[in-house]
Amino acid sequence: MIDECLVVEFSVTGDDCPLAEATRETGATIDARPPQLRHDDNALLRFSAGEETDELAALLDADDRIRYLHVSRTDSRTNFRCLSKHPCVVHELTDAGFMAETLQYREGTERYTGAVVGHDVLQGVLAAVAETVGVSLERVFPLGSEDDEAVAQRWDVTPAQEVALRTALEMGYFAVPRGATAAAVADEVGISKSAFLERLRRGQATLFAQVFG
Repeated sequence: MIDECLVVEFSVTGDDCPLAEATRETGATIDARPPQLRHDDNALLRFSAGEETDELAALLDADDRIRYLHVSRTDSRTNFRCLSKHPCVVHELTDAGFMAETLQYREGTERYTGAVVGHDVLQGVLAAVAETVGVSLERVFPLGSEDDEAVAQRWDVTPAQEVALRTALEMGYFAVPRGATAAAVADEVGISKSAFLERLRRGQATLFAQVFG
């Protein structure tokens, strides 16, 4: 039995994934769920982006690798569902033992957060794609450590919300007077200002509901 499970964050460049290419061309930021790979090697994708997504939708709709694109809109987000005929590097990472939880695409760069079982698996994951794309290990810590449990485990926020809340706190966003703007925190996290503010509101709503509910 393996005793150690690690939470890891990767950034990937040089992948020809349709979503990565779309963010490079449009400047949009995409937040995605882990793709569901079918037996025919096509992947079911679910993802969302902030405001001003007409160009993104048109670009994906014109991409021959994307099929059955469905678009729905809420007040602040545009949600997409589609089938991708193009295998991306996240599938290779999964085959090597990476358990993806959140995926983000911004300006052609992909950022994955998930878990691996032990350092040997982590090395295998890094080696699996090192010859085809640029992979950078941004953060790693044991699952169940203080870093992992402080917000996400105890208060049931998502990993993405936990990162937004933690970064905002560390940069002084909640201080009086405010030590950082929303735009500065969003840039540090690597997302748009609107995406940061939405994560912040959702995370705060979850926390407040448990504190005052």
